[in-house]
Amino acid sequence: MQLTSLIDAEKDVLIEGVTVDSRKVRTNYLFAALPGSKEDGSKYIKDAINHGASALLVHEKVDLPDLPENIVVIKTKNTRRDFALIASKFYKRQPEHIVAVTGTSGKTSTASFTQQIWHLSGITKCASLGTLGVSGPGIKRYGGLTTPGSEALHAELADLASVGVTHLAMEASSHGLYQYRLDGVHVDAAAYTNLSRDHLDYHETMDAYFEAKSRLFSNLLTDNGVAVINKDDEYADRLIDICGKRNLKTITFGKNGDDIKLVSRQAKPDGQKIEIEVFGKSYEITLPLVGDFQVINALCALGLVLSDDNDPEKYVSLLEKLSGVPGRLQLVEGSSKGAVYVDYAHKPAALETVLKTLRPHTEGRLVCVFGCGGDRDPGKRGMMGEIAGEYADVVIVTDDNPRSEDAVSIRKQVLEGCPEAKEIGDRAEAINWGIEHLQEGDVLVIAGKGHEEGQIIGDKVLPFNDLEEAEKAIAKDK
Repeated sequence: MQLTSLIDAEKDVLIEGVTVDSRKVRTNYLFAALPGSKEDGSKYIKDAINHGASALLVHEKVDLPDLPENIVVIKTKNTRRDFALIASKFYKRQPEHIVAVTGTSGKTSTASFTQQIWHLSGITKCASLGTLGVSGPGIKRYGGLTTPGSEALHAELADLASVGVTHLAMEASSHGLYQYRLDGVHVDAAAYTNLSRDHLDYHETMDAYFEAKSRLFSNLLTDNGVAVINKDDEYADRLIDICGKRNLKTITFGKNGDDIKLVSRQAKPDGQKIEIEVFGKSYEITLPLVGDFQVINALCALGLVLSDDNDPEKYVSLLEKLSGVPGRLQLVEGSSKGAVYVDYAHKPAALETVLKTLRPHTEGRLVCVFGCGGDRDPGKRGMMGEIAGEYADVVIVTDDNPRSEDAVSIRKQVLEGCPEAKEIGDRAEAINWGIEHLQEGDVLVIAGKGHEEGQIIGDKVLPFNDLEEAEKAIAKDK
């Protein structure tokens, strides 16, 4: 591929790869020297050239060293955005229909629910991309970032398109939006879940945090795209104004939603009955998810699906078949007594939120199995014990990645906060005991590890999955 097909340049050269990592540079690569909060990519220009770079993308204010005559230099005001656009042109292909969701919370669930609804409706070549990696029919790749860097993101989009994926739901983090990682992505519909205090170490103010999120609507959403907005959020009106200035179509959802309105909800042990109005028509469905926030996430996903096919009759009933995101208040199927959930909550606030969320769904006792990790914040152990003791009726303290610490000592510190709790060190035994002693109407939550696939003991990672252990315990208990 020629350089001038990617960006305006004074001279043309062959480009066989693009990267921001000088270690990945090979012959005929374009190296983008991006500015960073910790390190400046311009420090690695010589290294990139030594590896074979034929072109450099640098900020216009960068002072360059003496360079070989054959090196083409492109200086721009916004190297991050320009590199994202270069990456999109280099990798070329993207799924035909891409939707993106942003917000402080709910991104992972909403993206997953959107992909599930598509698949249930018969759109089999669909996927989701975000915190948990890439997921879809026959596709499972674990990731580390909510929004990958531009190079990795556009390479992933091209890979998905090459295997036939037509519909993609992706998460859009505030960091990713602020750093222009999503520029060049053809976003047909964009959703907003909520905004609460988070990442202020990076964005500094709530207004700056909102501005980062709003780029998805003001800059990235296509001119004929659809904005799906949570009308219950305090920033909703500001976002609607932004969309109005672009004459974008909007779908609002929530208790105050104009298009998808939550009329009522009734908690059940294994989910909730909800009444909603979609484009003026009423529907009653049973949602197999717990917590009011999951209702909102499901309605947001419905809005994203309806942005492309304005026919609620095809999709509303499919909400009854949704599955929770792995490890996030995930219902374990098969229990004939109480409902069993697995959740990733491993911090005090998260454990409190989970227990408070499950309480309205509990007709009998709320049971909690949890532990605290070793080599991590010992100060939270007693706090989490207190929270479990206050908000659960039955507490079982067990091990959770003791790592190099003595597991007995960790449990002892947890038990100081909940001295009445039952102590079962072996996590599988603890899960078995909890499920064996469930009674009609009880709810059990196994907290701390969520989707994790291992238990870290010493320097070894032993295979362990809370969901699988719970499924085995339920089968044994029947």
